[in-house]
Order: sequence, then C-alpha cells, then structure tokens
Amino acid sequence: MTPKELGEYGEERAALHLIKEGYKILHRNWFFGKNEIDIICQKEKGVLVIVEVKARNSDFFGDPQSFVSTGKQKTIVAVANEYVLEYDLDVEVRFDIIGVLKNNKEERLEHFEDAFYFF
Repeated sequence: MTPKELGEYGEERAALHLIKEGYKILHRNWFFGKNEIDIICQKEKGVLVIVEVKARNSDFFGDPQSFVSTGKQKTIVAVANEYVLEYDLDVEVRFDIIGVLKNNKEERLEHFEDAFYFF
C-alpha cells in the first residue's frame, strides 16, 4: 500500500468510525489555501468537531497520533477558524485526532477527543 493509499484508507476508516459513533460528516478534505482539514463533523448541536487523521503502517517510531506536531496543530486551528468564518457559525470547536495503524499483522483505530486546544 502506498503512503497515499494508506492515508485514504485511514480517512475512510475514520469517517466510518465517526458515523458509527453518531457523528454527522459535514465535510471531508476541506481546504483553505494549501492547508486541509481531514474531517469536519458534528455530533451534538453547537459543537463542531475538527478531526485530523493519521495513518501509519508501523508504530515503530511512535503511535500515529504522535505525528501531529505543534506547528500542524496551529495550522489546523487557523484553517478551522476560516471554516467557522466562511460558514458564519456560532459554535464551540473541538479538535480530535484519529490514529489508524494498518499492516499485515495489525489494524487498530484510536479516537482521541479534545486532543489539543487553541493556542
């Protein structure tokens, strides 16, 4: 599986997980400029959930979710702000990470709610 295929697989698994857990997917792969939010969804009224998906084929260098750097978090927050402004939303925003590990021996999905906050 190529890195691109693994990423697409991870995002699809994450979306299916969210739907199963009662979330409504509002957008997938929403861009502002060159920056992207993987999944934008909502479960409860008044709370917008921004999800960063990290898929890896090995946890040798750490869990998938550990690859969301502080810089990446700041970018996600900035893009989420643009989304809220563009759609004129009056909501709380929560930032989640879904880590997907997939290889020949193992497949694992972990959902971390409130994974990081505004700066």
